[in-house]
Amino acid sequence: MQHLDLQVVDKALQWARAGDTVWLCTVLSTYGSAPRSPGAMLACRSAQDWVGSLSGGCVEEEFLASLAHGAFSQPAQVVRYGDGQEQSRRLRLPCGGVLVVLVERRQADGAWLKHLHALHGALLGQQRVMRKVSMPAGEFSVHDDNRAGVRMHHDAIYIGIGPALRLVLAGLSPVAQACADIAHTLGCEVIACDPREEMAHVVIEGAQMHRVLPSLFIAAGGCHAATA
Repeated sequence: MQHLDLQVVDKALQWARAGDTVWLCTVLSTYGSAPRSPGAMLACRSAQDWVGSLSGGCVEEEFLASLAHGAFSQPAQVVRYGDGQEQSRRLRLPCGGVLVVLVERRQADGAWLKHLHALHGALLGQQRVMRKVSMPAGEFSVHDDNRAGVRMHHDAIYIGIGPALRLVLAGLSPVAQACADIAHTLGCEVIACDPREEMAHVVIEGAQMHRVLPSLFIAAGGCHAATA
């Protein structure tokens, strides 16, 4: 099972290759209680076809409803959700939380495909990068940068993209299945390693299966800075 943000970039790449316009949403900051942290992503090509998560439900519904009514035609804009008691009640954000989200509308072209490939590599642990989105024009670029987190300035937004959360399970068992279920719920990429012949028929749902010793998987480069 891939990390949720890796699924987002994979799907955005698929849509861009097909020539589709893609909306990419990124959580920039949260106030109060918020289910997902800054950097979390959602992508869609229509109000009916989307992947990812911003809040666990309510903000996604509000965004997709606005998109269906023709909103978000600019290359990039910043939207606040749950800002004010009335909207917070309507969106049902927990504990009066507020989410600030960058919404980008991207046409399928070579520059956007190259940009998505760089983000995909960063999430796989190849090289941590920093996205820069100029505001309000929406121009985008990516640079090698080890800094994490999100920084907002009046003329640009900087988003650190690094390895996606990965869980490596050493051996197949009921405990491994329980760990995989929890990791899957949290949006982690799950990998299970077990070379035993007697376990060849066992599959953990939602996990990538590798029939090798965990130590060999790790020695071959299967871990990065965000691996447990």
